[in-house]
Amino acid sequence: MDIIISSNTSKPIYEQITSQIKALIMSGELKTGDPIPSMRSLAKSIHVSVITVQKAYEDLQRDGFISTTVGRGSFVAAQNKDFIKEEQQRKAEEHLQEAAYIGKTNSIPVEKLTELLHMFYYEDV
Repeated sequence: MDIIISSNTSKPIYEQITSQIKALIMSGELKTGDPIPSMRSLAKSIHVSVITVQKAYEDLQRDGFISTTVGRGSFVAAQNKDFIKEEQQRKAEEHLQEAAYIGKTNSIPVEKLTELLHMFYYEDV
């Protein structure tokens, strides 16, 4: 599992870890029941504090992405498809909100933005 920490962002390290693990789970790269590295192991591999990784794992567990069993470790939790869809929709909304702001502040007509959205949506992925 590759986690990349960037120092060129205002996002805290634990949030970078959390968002990257969520993305791996939502993309299907990590599947239900897959083990994730121990806190100590991940902290060592990405050169951060164990406390930072612990915070990320606590957030992932709270959000239902992983389950942790004392003595066994942490594993990808069974995912609720509606939850994943909601999470992805929230992400899309953030990007659309940014696009709307850019459009408004630069006098790009909403029709042009809609045309671009349609083009991106229907082009081959």
